[in-house]
Amino acid sequence: MYKEKKRRRGNKPEERFFCNKYWRCYFCFRNRNRSVYSEVLDKLKKEFYERWEKISVSSSQGLDEFIHIKTLGTGSFGRVVLAKHKEHDADNFYAIKVIEKTLIMKLKQVEHTMFFNDLYTFRMHRFTEVLSKFYGAQVILALEFLHHCDILYRDLKPENILIDQKGYIKIADLGFCKVDRKGRTWTLCGTPDYIAPEIILSKGYGKAVDWWSFGVLLFEMNAGFPPFSSSDPMRIYEKIIVARYKMPRIFSTDLQDIIKNLLQTDLSRRFGNLRNGIQDLKNHKWFKDTDWLAVYNRQVEPPFKPTIKSTSDTTNFDPFESTQFKISEHDLYKEEFLNF
Repeated sequence: MYKEKKRRRGNKPEERFFCNKYWRCYFCFRNRNRSVYSEVLDKLKKEFYERWEKISVSSSQGLDEFIHIKTLGTGSFGRVVLAKHKEHDADNFYAIKVIEKTLIMKLKQVEHTMFFNDLYTFRMHRFTEVLSKFYGAQVILALEFLHHCDILYRDLKPENILIDQKGYIKIADLGFCKVDRKGRTWTLCGTPDYIAPEIILSKGYGKAVDWWSFGVLLFEMNAGFPPFSSSDPMRIYEKIIVARYKMPRIFSTDLQDIIKNLLQTDLSRRFGNLRNGIQDLKNHKWFKDTDWLAVYNRQVEPPFKPTIKSTSDTTNFDPFESTQFKISEHDLYKEEFLNF
């Protein structure tokens, strides 16, 4: 690439950039990579909807057909247990989410139980900016894919992020996901610390709520605590709707800037929701050293790899008291859960 300066009457020289066979143009290279990645997203979206249309009703297998090994985590609707089948798949382990139907019916959340996936919890501590940047880049790519498929995630938080044995992450628990092609929905859902202000105010919302939650996640990964916290959920909501939080001094200037642009109550100023979309995040100074294609292809050496002794190792999960599940003698709400 070389520059040609052309003088205009009364103006400073105008710089023009050209490519030739001897010079590689950075902008052309970047645009070409972006075009290739867009094709990848389109292909993944097509594959997703092909699988989506083929989804069949779950089998009638119950808990009595599995060996309950250990409780991995608990939540508002129930708990997740590590299990394996008694008769087959002896070497495979499953994360089974056990939910009480009565509670789901009471809270009118039947629709959301159709999307449940494996839920894993990982212990949250304050990370270095290098580590949080590595995880943050992967979360951006995951949200980019979901949004490309017209899916709102709506429950981004550390508890829903799984780190595999190679040090890369997977986003789990799709309980609050929603396919939204209209671009606007009104359901009040999410985790209090991470919920976006437009959800609280019942204004109707879209994909921008996930970028607000991403801002909260970046804050918590680097600080070790969330920006909005209180023992009273209503106090948390009051802080969120005015974006009242204190930025820790240990945050770098670039980190402070990206969080500030994500935790915007004004949707017209929130990163990820502007005209440049996700490129405002990918091109931000805090991510200047990130090779996005290398991260996507898992070619970057992870700053941290968890110690895992075997496929049944649960030492990276917090300990929980095991409980005996009470299984009803009758199939409750059979019609409501017919397509589960």
